[in-house]
Amino acid sequence: MNIVVLAGGLSTERDVSFKTGSMVAKALKENGHKVILLDVFMGYSDREEDLTGIFDRADEISVQVSDIPTEAPDLAKVKDSRKDQSACFFGPNVIKMCQMADIVFMALHGENGENGKIQAAFDLFGVKYTGSDYLSSAIAMNKETSKQFFLANGIPTPKGISMTRETRQDDITKLDLTLPCVVKPCCGGSSIGVTIVRDAAEFKAALDDAFKWENELVIEEFVQGREFSVGVIEGKALPIIEIAPKEGFYDYKNKYKAGSTVETCPAELPEQVTKDMQHYAEEVARVIGLDTYSRSDFLLNDKNEMFCLEANTLPGMTPTSLLPQEAAVIGMSFNQLCEHLIDISLKKYEV
Repeated sequence: MNIVVLAGGLSTERDVSFKTGSMVAKALKENGHKVILLDVFMGYSDREEDLTGIFDRADEISVQVSDIPTEAPDLAKVKDSRKDQSACFFGPNVIKMCQMADIVFMALHGENGENGKIQAAFDLFGVKYTGSDYLSSAIAMNKETSKQFFLANGIPTPKGISMTRETRQDDITKLDLTLPCVVKPCCGGSSIGVTIVRDAAEFKAALDDAFKWENELVIEEFVQGREFSVGVIEGKALPIIEIAPKEGFYDYKNKYKAGSTVETCPAELPEQVTKDMQHYAEEVARVIGLDTYSRSDFLLNDKNEMFCLEANTLPGMTPTSLLPQEAAVIGMSFNQLCEHLIDISLKKYEV
């Protein structure tokens, strides 16, 4: 097959997306496909191109990727560096190249990758892509909206409120909140802009930081406990993985700096807790409509009470990412997983 692996974009997870994309592209090439790794925002060239035989020149035009930096990218600089400076989100030749592919592997993370906008555009342009559709992607990306789905369907989740710039209240004593609490952007990813607030004096600074990234926030009770993630493929939960940062919490640095986190799969949990957490992960996928693959994150306190934090519609896809580690436990190699995600995504387009 001719495959475009779509990465980059204008998200705080832009660099993470490139790492996912490069590893997926490598695996798919090894599987015998012709693969182009493409930056959805920068595109290919800055003019109209004759794209005939473009997949035969895949290595020549694919994005070259380095390691993930320890800090989020400066998106203003990324915007300024695009040659055509068009108001269109899609870079030059992106739509044409995606239309020429048999399928687009979505290696995007964060805004305009997981919020459903690109999926909706691809539906209109007749482009086939991996992962969930635009509606379920939009629901999962918005932490406030997905929390309402959790609550309506009996999926345990931390208590919390939402806040916008217009409804901002810096005095935590005037809100229905207890300390400690967690302040985070409503639609962000990779824990960017997330702060654990332990006293009232820290609250305003946490709001300032989170509002740098978005206009809407979710503020939740802080749950002290162990962190877990559960992948779901076609409605069936994979083995659970535990994530234990050596310092602090599972923030941007701990997610992507080698050696900063201990990951254990399958997680060491009582049998009933394992079953319950896998059940809730499957329920998250069902109620939101994540019908191909996804990953849900959980916290477990010392009473073995679990809380679902969020669903990820396009989980990280390097061999050491969480979903591939879980798949490896059931005997599925990284290359096999990449191929399987394409196969199940193509089922959406069967008449």
